[in-house]
Amino acid sequence: MKKLITLLKKEMMLTLSLVAAVISLFVTPPTRQLLTDIDWRTLGILLMMLCVLEGFKKENVLGPVVRLASGIPSMVGLSLFVIFGVFFTSMFVTNDVSLIIFVPLTILLFRQGGKEKYILPVISMENIAAIRGSLLMPFGSPQNLFLYGQADVSAGQFMLHMLPLCASSAVLLVIFVLVLYRKNLKEAAQEVTGKETQAADENVKESRPSINRRGAVYLALFVLVLAVIVTRTGLWGWALGIVLATVFFNDRSLFKRVDYVLILTFLCFFVFSSSIAANPGISAMLKKAVAGREYWWAIGLSQVISNVPASIVLYPFSENFAGLIYGADTAGLVSLIGSLASVINYRIYVREYPGQGFKFVKVFTLVSWAFFIIVVIPGFLLSYWPFF
Repeated sequence: MKKLITLLKKEMMLTLSLVAAVISLFVTPPTRQLLTDIDWRTLGILLMMLCVLEGFKKENVLGPVVRLASGIPSMVGLSLFVIFGVFFTSMFVTNDVSLIIFVPLTILLFRQGGKEKYILPVISMENIAAIRGSLLMPFGSPQNLFLYGQADVSAGQFMLHMLPLCASSAVLLVIFVLVLYRKNLKEAAQEVTGKETQAADENVKESRPSINRRGAVYLALFVLVLAVIVTRTGLWGWALGIVLATVFFNDRSLFKRVDYVLILTFLCFFVFSSSIAANPGISAMLKKAVAGREYWWAIGLSQVISNVPASIVLYPFSENFAGLIYGADTAGLVSLIGSLASVINYRIYVREYPGQGFKFVKVFTLVSWAFFIIVVIPGFLLSYWPFF
């Protein structure tokens, strides 16, 4: 019981989702239909993806990308490398995983070069890169994974509609980097010496790729998961069995590393959403309030429960799919709560710099809001471009 209480205190999003689910079951008593309404396919795909990505991290499958950074001579080049490293990898390994890979690397490289004053603005831009890069792909973020699974659109059509947001965000990120180093665009990234050189060498060794048998297996499983997502095959249960069995025989210790809290949070919000949607009075009220205002509801509600659960809750009452997904993919620019990826970024930083949480929030909010103010209205106007 003590472990459970500690977990609920630590994982506030899980606690919130659990409370919401329990309350919703009193509002609408559970029936067998509730089990049918839960999106088990999304939960299964999420579990497969989390298992495979844990394999990626353990086997350093992305090691070659990490090693390239140590040879970049200028701060502008180095900053663009780590920011766009997040931007592009987030499209395929999800936004939170890309931050887990690149934020610690950024802190290490900037420390070694004596450029710690740039760490906060750069990792704040990496956060933006994770949010705006991942939106291009159906599997780039948990909310995209869920919403794409609900929508009757092809992967190509989905990417076409997300491309303007993604491409414009890439251009803006370059401008933000140039503004950051405007006083000296040729500022050098200092070379490390002595103990720092030894530390850098050790870090490179740790990040060396190990595409051995296990690494190759995880790559194959990753292709399988992507195929399940893109084709929307009804055989996802078989794919789940293949992934779980392969991980079990390949390296069963990975099961201990999987983020089950995220899966349980999804499940609780599915219960909440399904229960509320099953209540005629509440459903009619929310549909009237949300319909036509999906973009702003997604941004606003995400600041309370983050964009993933907000997408799950709002979807049954939405008429404009474009407004909902554009809003959910913009919400993470407003506050830390707006996206779980932002919370991960915060956790990584405060572990390295204890007691600097307020400083992180201050810089993060300044950089994110500068970006948000520029993109929020174009995103709203684009939401009138229907997906189907």
